[in-house]
Amino acid sequence: EVQLQASGGGLVQPGGSLTLSCLASGFSFDDYSLGWFRQAPGKEREGVSYITRQGHTTFYSKFAEGRFTSSRDNAKNTAYLQMSSLNAEDTARYYCAARFRTGVWSVVNTYDYWGQGTLVTVSS
Repeated sequence: EVQLQASGGGLVQPGGSLTLSCLASGFSFDDYSLGWFRQAPGKEREGVSYITRQGHTTFYSKFAEGRFTSSRDNAKNTAYLQMSSLNAEDTARYYCAARFRTGVWSVVNTYDYWGQGTLVTVSS
């Protein structure tokens, strides 16, 4: 059974930091590139970051550049999203997703597997 288990979400104050994890199982993790997406209430799911199979290349949405860092440990079948300088606009459910194909990384329907997401709330 394929699983992507995102964890690490929670309540954080504005300006704070949080690191999300995504533990994969049931497929060959290092054959897949990974994306992080988020979805706020009433909004569409949007791409946050992307990391290639071996972790050599990353991409970020403009809002994430300079604040978020995507990484992965293929030996642990785990991806990470380090987030800093968080603000209220970052409040959302964050999802990790895996895909085998290439292409524009932020397109939701190019991903093969999705996790259930983890909720991040930025509030004082």
